[in-house]
Amino acid sequence: MKGDLTLLLTIKNTLDVLQGFLNVLPPTIKYVIIATVVFLFFIFLRRVFTKYIFKLILKLFSKTNLEIGRKILLSFENPMQILFIAFGLYFAVLCLPVNLEQNIVVTKILRSSIILLITWGFYNLSDVDSVIFKLIQEQVKVQLDKILFTFLSKFLKVILILLSLTIVAEEWGYNINGLIAGLGLGGLAFALAAKDSLSNIFAGLVIILDKPFSLGDWIKTPSVEGTVEDMTFRSTKVKTFAQAVVTVPNSVLANESIINWSKMGKRRITFQLGVTYSTPKNKLEKCISDIKMMLENHPEIHKETIFVNFDNFGDSSLNIFLYFFTNTTRWGDFLKVKEDINFKIMGILEKEGVSAAFPSSSVYFETPLTTQTIVEQ
Repeated sequence: MKGDLTLLLTIKNTLDVLQGFLNVLPPTIKYVIIATVVFLFFIFLRRVFTKYIFKLILKLFSKTNLEIGRKILLSFENPMQILFIAFGLYFAVLCLPVNLEQNIVVTKILRSSIILLITWGFYNLSDVDSVIFKLIQEQVKVQLDKILFTFLSKFLKVILILLSLTIVAEEWGYNINGLIAGLGLGGLAFALAAKDSLSNIFAGLVIILDKPFSLGDWIKTPSVEGTVEDMTFRSTKVKTFAQAVVTVPNSVLANESIINWSKMGKRRITFQLGVTYSTPKNKLEKCISDIKMMLENHPEIHKETIFVNFDNFGDSSLNIFLYFFTNTTRWGDFLKVKEDINFKIMGILEKEGVSAAFPSSSVYFETPLTTQTIVEQ
């Protein structure tokens, strides 16, 4: 009790000294010092909040396994820190000798800042990997496509920005109804001028509903081939295998045939194997039988569809038709399997003493060619 009284007396004496010091200063300097002290006080509160209170709240959420609350708090972390600065500036200005009109302007600035900071927090919360979309997925209990989340995220961000700007404009006394009416009158001209952009937006919606691909899929169209990186209201970005990014308008992509290689369950291999006409019938049958057995026993070949048949008599070879599928769809693994199959086929041909044919042609003369002997004189 005695220690508390001593502390209170010390604080009172310090305040008396400060008051006496301020009384001897000119009024303008006194107001500036007070405003500076108030602002520094809020900066101190911001530091205490960031270093202690905010971290304590995050630990509480972590211990209680409330991941949702923790992510919401992280989304608003930076806006809350800026909010302390905004309040510090507001109260610091109020400490200065301002009139009523200036006070109203400062208040409007503070309220506009609060609106923008709240918008900032919700903007962070509307990211693709944010808690909002995870909650939607958990509640609906449906695995929604990533590309739909990306599109919705961008749409929500645009709506948030427009709403916040509308509220701020109303705060400053601008007539939003008149602006909307003006946009309505110019809507036709705007639609004509932006018809390409509108067609891209609607094409993007068609792609999302049709779901021919998702983010990260390997696609091929008449205009581009690569991995889908991003989709916006206007276009889709595809990263080619040469590491170049191609931006394709959604309206173009929606009207093209799209091959989605990532959705393949298996990958096809087909070709003609030509052997020489001098190959005996029994050896040709043995080669066909061994190749088919090799494919049926190969662990990387899909067992459902395997065709190995003597197909036709070619111009310079007896052609064996091969048609089968690999289990893997990845390009690198597919090439390794294809290479292994080719080596095994070469081994079968070598074992049976059969040679692969190559394009050739024979020329026949109706009369035999005569050889002339040149006798030296």
